[in-house]
Amino acid sequence: MKSAVFYGTHDLRVEQSKTPEPGPGEVLIQVKACGICGTDVHIYEGDKGAADVQPPTILGHEFSGVVAAAGSGVERFQAGDRVCIDPNGYCGACDYCRNGQVHFCEHMIGYGTTKNGGFAEYCVVDESQVYRLGDHTTFGQGAMAEPVACCLHGIDMCDIEPGHQVVVIGGGMIGLLMLQLAKLAGAARVALLEPVEKKRDMGRKLGADVCIDPLHEDVEARLAQAGMTWIRTVIECAGLPATMEQAINLAGKKGTVMMFGLTKPDAQIAVKPFQIFQKELTLRASYINPHTQHRALELIDSGRLDVESMVCRTIGLAELERVLADPALRAEGKYIVDPAQ
Repeated sequence: MKSAVFYGTHDLRVEQSKTPEPGPGEVLIQVKACGICGTDVHIYEGDKGAADVQPPTILGHEFSGVVAAAGSGVERFQAGDRVCIDPNGYCGACDYCRNGQVHFCEHMIGYGTTKNGGFAEYCVVDESQVYRLGDHTTFGQGAMAEPVACCLHGIDMCDIEPGHQVVVIGGGMIGLLMLQLAKLAGAARVALLEPVEKKRDMGRKLGADVCIDPLHEDVEARLAQAGMTWIRTVIECAGLPATMEQAINLAGKKGTVMMFGLTKPDAQIAVKPFQIFQKELTLRASYINPHTQHRALELIDSGRLDVESMVCRTIGLAELERVLADPALRAEGKYIVDPAQ
């Protein structure tokens, strides 16, 4: 089979690999769509993502496809089923798992990180990690179930109530998902801060009440003009120290700051404890997607969440490294990989 194998920093090779065979309790998935995630970029640049990667490894953790074969003991899936996967599997036996915090599992496996993932024509996955796609869900939409699941875990911790005002910083795929989820959670007004005009336009189409260019506009003045004078939640999706500091500054009294964007491991921010005290802020972060995959699929299949408008192009494996290496290309939007191209 054709696969994109990560050998180390800035070293991704498209090569022929042996097509894996499913063992007991496993299914072989013919990959139809695999999203390029910011975590993949971090790994390609030599930084740590949600899990350690030991090269050589096939990356790609946002994928969907068709069950090509099922191993012995598999009961819930058969050849021909349309499916997607939750890439993160847990041991169930460590202290974190036994105390209901499975996403901190001491022995977590991750398809596309600790195990071969979806930037290949085929991938073997444990049956427990496989989810059937809804009747109305395409493969491209199914590949987006994992990022939606991650966003759901984050939005759950934002404590948004009907009538709240929310600011989303960063209009990439994640920011545009968070914008929609904030509206679904009942936010009365949602503002999007994004320097790229094309992404601001997309934010408007997806329900943002005000879209602001933070590089050329007075953010606080624009928010005030829009009637956003008590911002209860700020969701940072850019993953930059400067925007995380901005999020803390923008949050109103009793506000919550969700630091969702992934920074480099050694990044630091300047925090004024008195400011946090004075406004009684809550600073939070969100790690992967514990038990939210099914909800993500329900939102996608019901049509309540748009996961396609922000996709700019579907590419083959031959173009994957170019996209990982070029921020200008990634600024165009979300890329989906079809390994058969």
